[in-house]
Amino acid sequence: MNEFIIVFRETLEATLIVGIIYVFLLKQQIAGALTKLWMGVASSIIASLIVAYLILLGQQALGNNSLQALFEAIFMFITAGFIWYVIFWLSKHVSNRADLEGKAQDAITSSSWGIFFVVFFSIIREGFETVVFLIGSFSVTGSFSYIGFLSGMLLAILIGYLIVVQGKKIDIRPFFKYTTLLLVFLASGMIAYGTHEVESYLAKSNNLGLIGIESKSEINRPWDILEPKKVLSEEDSKWLYTYNIKGKEKYTHLLHDSGRVGVFFKGFFGYNSNPNYIELIAWIISLFLGLRMWRRFYPAS
Repeated sequence: MNEFIIVFRETLEATLIVGIIYVFLLKQQIAGALTKLWMGVASSIIASLIVAYLILLGQQALGNNSLQALFEAIFMFITAGFIWYVIFWLSKHVSNRADLEGKAQDAITSSSWGIFFVVFFSIIREGFETVVFLIGSFSVTGSFSYIGFLSGMLLAILIGYLIVVQGKKIDIRPFFKYTTLLLVFLASGMIAYGTHEVESYLAKSNNLGLIGIESKSEINRPWDILEPKKVLSEEDSKWLYTYNIKGKEKYTHLLHDSGRVGVFFKGFFGYNSNPNYIELIAWIISLFLGLRMWRRFYPAS
């Protein structure tokens, strides 16, 4: 689900940008401009893949478990920041056809290579955001849906084609309104997960003394439920549990944050089976601020 929403939204933005400039260039009938446009698209996709590779390489190179937890925490906070940037700034300009056509006209006036750079830097931004968001989502859930990835991309391209090339008068604002709302929850979930990873870093690096405690058991939690079990009791329903998730030879309840259902809530809403109080407070504050800004940007009217 996360993959579908992320890829759908970012691909739709990229498709609208490319489509509007494409139609504009067809009307202008300038030799070589369309070639530069597709070169810009291809180059931006390759650059996005390189960014993804470098991020994953840096993550794997850390080796130390405590450093990996710290990396995850920092990366989650940065990713949430990017999501908020998308929600409250970039979305305002996605469907501004006049603005994009103006940039294309300025680029043509300077040189046909100007089209390449306009497209490249517009799409690389979307590509970079997609990479960061997807890696962040994978870090939280530990899984990746290729079906969600591909279906989100194909649906966005189809809608973008209908809007821009076919000239259909489809109001895209509802799409961005509700995908933006989902991104608000996704960002808050990443804030919560990042805060939990700070706890993991302190515990794994034996630095819990920095917050005035000696062991992880001393951390106060609003709830601590559904811990995985090595053996099920007669009262446990087997269909509620899955065995050996992530290589751990234990039975995991489907509502545990690693369970079949819980992992979805964890990745999308920041749900945790054993949060600390700071994590819970950070989630509530970030969600409140996100919803407030969303309502301001997309008023009920």
